[in-house]
Amino acid sequence: MKLSSRSQTPPFHAMDVLAEAQELARAGRDIIHMEVGEPSHPAPRAAQQRLNADMAAGAGLGYTNGLGIPALRSAIADLYRTRYGLDLDPNRVVVTAGSSAGFILSFLTLLEAGDRLGMVEPGYPCYRNISSAFGIEAVPLMATLEDRYQPTPALLDAAGRLDALLVASPSNPTGTIVARDRMQDLVRYCADAGTALISDEIYHGITYGAPAVSALEFTQETVVINSFSKYWSMTGWRIGWMIVPDRFVRVCQNLAQNLFICPCHASQVAALGALSDEGMAEVLPYIEDYAESRQSLMTSLPVMGFEGIAPSDGAFYIYADISGFGRHSADFCREILHEAGVAITPGLDFDPVRGTKTVRLSYAQKPALIREGIERMARLLSP
Repeated sequence: MKLSSRSQTPPFHAMDVLAEAQELARAGRDIIHMEVGEPSHPAPRAAQQRLNADMAAGAGLGYTNGLGIPALRSAIADLYRTRYGLDLDPNRVVVTAGSSAGFILSFLTLLEAGDRLGMVEPGYPCYRNISSAFGIEAVPLMATLEDRYQPTPALLDAAGRLDALLVASPSNPTGTIVARDRMQDLVRYCADAGTALISDEIYHGITYGAPAVSALEFTQETVVINSFSKYWSMTGWRIGWMIVPDRFVRVCQNLAQNLFICPCHASQVAALGALSDEGMAEVLPYIEDYAESRQSLMTSLPVMGFEGIAPSDGAFYIYADISGFGRHSADFCREILHEAGVAITPGLDFDPVRGTKTVRLSYAQKPALIREGIERMARLLSP
């Protein structure tokens, strides 16, 4: 047997760093984890209690509709009324096995093999790797700090014809947000060019100034992807959703039924608890913790010699230039891990060309751990 060419995706360096950090921890080292975007807070108690109550009542937790249980689809639609003031038809909500399934469904729904999908670099590597596995051409938009690492009409013009554009706001790895007027410009640009728009809004709610803007505030001709993983700290539950135009719902249902059967029933029940008033109230202190950790890093990193730091308007990442240290990012991160006991991620995941000179630091851990990580790095790096 031979391996298919589409299976040959590059490694996810953040996970490689995590594996090495875990190996050191097993050997007795105390490691501060700032390499992966996994909140250290637990899932809301309201989510766990809702699932426990259903289980105690004898819920069968069998197959659900491929689009998700109706109560959850309605609750997600209600979130859009509360958060954005949008009157969203619950029938347009497609519940998915995390945002990853949302990307798979959106790419299959919107793009043919050989089509061109524009995406900013630095950006989340799975965009590039999933599209490559489907034979879709990932077109890098080489954004800069001056662009706030977000797409601009000039970058789109330089890219040539695009069949779809993927926008992430707040972004992984930079944390930057697409401002309201910029989002409106991108929506208009895509409409005029006949380019499908996919909006990754997984970090909405985790912002430190103005709230993030949804593409749905400007157009219904878009696919929006979100998840319970980040805001609600439910990464391992693998539950997310898409908002799609009416005519795409049945198409997504057919694909989802064949690829996944349905999202995990237990996780859908827990998600209902997370969306309750109690669940929403529980996560607010999580955002306060991220804000505290963000401020600590934004203050400390320049003193250590990190440069070109992205604003980190949202999410829980800081993306920084390490050119001044004169080392390849992989070597730099390995030194930080082994000498300081702090795991951070080289920029190679997010920008294969320029990522040799950048790193991403996640502040999804509790503030005390982030402060300890800062102190360890400062002892190693500060002049």
